[in-house]
Amino acid sequence: MEVKNWHTEAIGKQVVNSLIKNEFDARYYSTTAEAASFIMEHVKPGIKVGFGGSMTINGMGIQDKVQLAGATVLDHGIPDITIEERIAIAKEEMLSDLYLCSSNAITLDGLLVNIDGMGNRVSAMTFGPKKVIVVVSVDKVCKDEEAAFERLEGIAAPMNNKRLSTPNPCTQTGICMNCKAKTRICRVYSVLRKKPWVTDMTVVIVGESAGY
Repeated sequence: MEVKNWHTEAIGKQVVNSLIKNEFDARYYSTTAEAASFIMEHVKPGIKVGFGGSMTINGMGIQDKVQLAGATVLDHGIPDITIEERIAIAKEEMLSDLYLCSSNAITLDGLLVNIDGMGNRVSAMTFGPKKVIVVVSVDKVCKDEEAAFERLEGIAAPMNNKRLSTPNPCTQTGICMNCKAKTRICRVYSVLRKKPWVTDMTVVIVGESAGY
């Protein structure tokens, strides 16, 4: 376990150094609990906190903490709402005071690689909110950009399709089939090579496994 922890931290800190070279604010935490504490330092009573549909963030229980802190939760992923309501909330998230999300993959040289259906997450991550915090677990770290897209096709996309119970082929094969289905959720691809000019963004690398 000691050697595994050393390796995880070594990879995490290498990615943090690469992100800093790419002009991102970046830091490494061993646990999601430490990352959650960092996030809560930015949550003040009355602010609006947007959630980008991240299983990493959801697994940290941040929504409840935000509400207890007296801030407003904007989460288009809440159940039992119409598609119109979901889109309206997603638009509000894009102008939130604090936007929380993850990345589908991140490379050793500090590129954030993502895939979206509506494009709301990659839009808000890039421009709009006053502050963006991206939490990424070390198990999403890929050698390079090519490997990152392989991760999107082989892990992130199929698992998100399964979570959403789509009828798309990858829910049967476990890997992207580049389907032509109307229900395809892999529609918007994004690579952040440098921090967007006017976006206050922090990327948090976490040593624990989280999300997919």
